[in-house]
Amino acid sequence: MRIAKSVLIKPAENEIYAIPAVALSLFCFAYSLRFGQPAILLYYALWLPLIAVDYRKVLGSYSRFIWLFAFAGFAFLSVFWSQVPSVSMRASIQLLTQVACALIAVRVVDVRTLTLGMVAGTAIVLLYSILFGFYEYDPIDGTYSFVGAFASKNQLAFYASLGIIFAYAAVFIYGERRLWMIASVIAGLMSAYCLHAAQSATSVITTAAIVALLIGLRVVLMLSPDNRKLLVVGGGVAAIVLAVAGVYLGAVDAVLGLFGKDSTLTGRTYLWQQGIAAATQHPAFGVGYQAYWVQGFSEPERLWKEFFIGSRSGFHFHNTYIETAVELGLTGVLILAATIIATLWGHLRRLLEDVRNDESYLLFGIIVLLLFRSFVEIDILTPYNVGTFLLYFTAGKLVGARQRSAMAALRRYQSVSPVNS
Repeated sequence: MRIAKSVLIKPAENEIYAIPAVALSLFCFAYSLRFGQPAILLYYALWLPLIAVDYRKVLGSYSRFIWLFAFAGFAFLSVFWSQVPSVSMRASIQLLTQVACALIAVRVVDVRTLTLGMVAGTAIVLLYSILFGFYEYDPIDGTYSFVGAFASKNQLAFYASLGIIFAYAAVFIYGERRLWMIASVIAGLMSAYCLHAAQSATSVITTAAIVALLIGLRVVLMLSPDNRKLLVVGGGVAAIVLAVAGVYLGAVDAVLGLFGKDSTLTGRTYLWQQGIAAATQHPAFGVGYQAYWVQGFSEPERLWKEFFIGSRSGFHFHNTYIETAVELGLTGVLILAATIIATLWGHLRRLLEDVRNDESYLLFGIIVLLLFRSFVEIDILTPYNVGTFLLYFTAGKLVGARQRSAMAALRRYQSVSPVNS
């Protein structure tokens, strides 16, 4: 029995394969620490074999994606100056293959299919956490929080945030009805419950901000492209002014107080100070990718002890750019920041200039979510992480859109060329 290639690799026609592939990928990301190598091998098995189906369509022209490998490639080069080369080698290869799989997904999964897969995946991940999860005491702020089947309430809250955002997208952007509407509502309610139980102030705030952004953009998209630009520029300036005023008037402390948090963000500001101090010791290239939090080194051992991390693993500076500065120096920070800014600007431009663009409408919201969280988490810095997958998927879709636009322009030029007239 032969299976048509379109069932596996043709976007919009391969939902029967792509939706479970995305959902299972999320489960692998969420619980790779719990299930170990089988979860990672399953993730690779979902995407890499598609190359054998039709490598030209699955891989495409990788020369256009080279810039997306810049950060992972630099992480691999850090092996040559890493203080623990074996750790950097292993982690950087994992990151490179993670990026490669995400770009395969770019070629074979459209954004609507991604949305449905994310709805299904977050529902499965959160259901597993509800059934087999537990509450954990936080010695820093003296509270109990639901961490699910994760090692951190922040990771549980991240998946809950994604569940709410993609459930919104399924119903209000792609207009899903019947079965998928019911599934989206269920996933959204489970996500809201887990977000509340996790008591993660940053996740609640960022989720509310992204949903508000998507609702606001829906109004903006009713205007003509020229009017959209004026409104977005004006709204952006107003948002910056309000944010600065809020900091000086104490609004930030007031909002954090609603969640029982203080301005130290549960010790994160102290961690940031320690990270900046560590980064200044190797400012240009860092100590090597994932070569700082290694058992036996005095500084990480001290921080693990101060923050009651008995496992002496799975800890970080709770800031993507500080963590990157420590591991890969200012060079790594610039490469990563350039990737984020290029993706953010590219989707915003498509959103404002196209008459209708649901793809960039959702993906712009996702890249903004990742940007917001990058100041308090490291969702996009490590392999086998849903944040890393979404960053490179979002960036890859931008590259694919540019390629399609260039081909369309070439066809229009050829149609009016004197040679063809």
